[in-house]
Amino acid sequence: MKKRKFIKTITTGTLGIATSSSWLGCNTPVENSNRNVAARTSSNALPDNWVWVRPDLKWKDDDWKKTFDRLKKVGIEAILPQVYSSRDTLFDHPLLPVKERWLERIIPIAHAAGLEVHAWMWTMPLNDKTLLEKHPDWYSVNRNGEPANTHPAYVDYYKFLCPCNPEVQEFVAGNVEALGKIEDLDGIHLDYVRQPDVILAEGLQPKYNIIQDKEYPQYDYPYSENCRNLFKEKHGIDPMDLGDDAPANEAWRQFRYDAISNVVNNFCVPMARKYNKSITAAVFPNWESVRQQWHRWDLDGFLPMLYQGFYNKEIEWVGEEVQKALARLKNADNTKPVYSGLFLPHVKPEEMEKAVKISTDAGAKGISLFAHSNISEEYWKVLEKALKSK
Repeated sequence: MKKRKFIKTITTGTLGIATSSSWLGCNTPVENSNRNVAARTSSNALPDNWVWVRPDLKWKDDDWKKTFDRLKKVGIEAILPQVYSSRDTLFDHPLLPVKERWLERIIPIAHAAGLEVHAWMWTMPLNDKTLLEKHPDWYSVNRNGEPANTHPAYVDYYKFLCPCNPEVQEFVAGNVEALGKIEDLDGIHLDYVRQPDVILAEGLQPKYNIIQDKEYPQYDYPYSENCRNLFKEKHGIDPMDLGDDAPANEAWRQFRYDAISNVVNNFCVPMARKYNKSITAAVFPNWESVRQQWHRWDLDGFLPMLYQGFYNKEIEWVGEEVQKALARLKNADNTKPVYSGLFLPHVKPEEMEKAVKISTDAGAKGISLFAHSNISEEYWKVLEKALKSK
């Protein structure tokens, strides 16, 4: 399908309510215009325990059957299979290259095991070569004026899109719609629904041989033309003219939070609701650093990635972050559940029961494990006790 036809298709109906001009008041919370539309399921009906699953296309159906049966036995209730990671897809898609319809293949196998399937998609990065070459104007720009498609931060795949570009908003909604059309899919799970980290978690900075004691311009996004023009129209200031004072400008900071929230609340959520799918997201505890004010998102649930090792913290920190998340949600009149995302390399098998207890005692509805491929025999032996004792 040609791009313009695709764009036209996904902007009919639900998306007609959400153009870039509809949220110029970026110093106020961005609300989902379809907030009163009922979700496919109430948040209380969402699974308690989840696991992120990376694809292994060499596996046969029987391999997945055995794995899904084992996950269900130890107390996992939903899988989050990664089906789009910014290049090709593992499900039927009208625009992006389809590597294999793996998602459609594993859904009935997972359902037979008693597991829900919530498709895990990257949201704002785009690394498909064809679209990258055709649409350089889609990409986010840092405070140095360098676009992410040619000057990605940290790693090559950090080619993030501009959240203020109307065509980007439609493209992202189109990815949600392509998943929504898969009839037996239970839900859609957003990842990378943000901008590049302006400040990395402290445990990761040595990996890149950097010290980030403030917001440096090469990591500070987005300063793309669409965002600058919208902000100037509202506030009379070109953010690029703020220079090194930009990080201290509260209106500009809130504008960028709202730019991402607009993509979620006015594009992704209505599209998921249209197809009667639940919608969740993997989010950051240090949300300010990735312009991700997720406590204002109208999702069905939140899976913060509480990977304590990246923050040089102990397991107790996981519970502290759950409490902070719930407090932020309450202050934003948002009562949706939180699930602790646990990074298995940072949680030893003998610590699993403790990590789950700390999470649920702090108010988490359950946990999500990253990732299936990290579940060694040592973890399999302790998971059932840890998950069913909570």
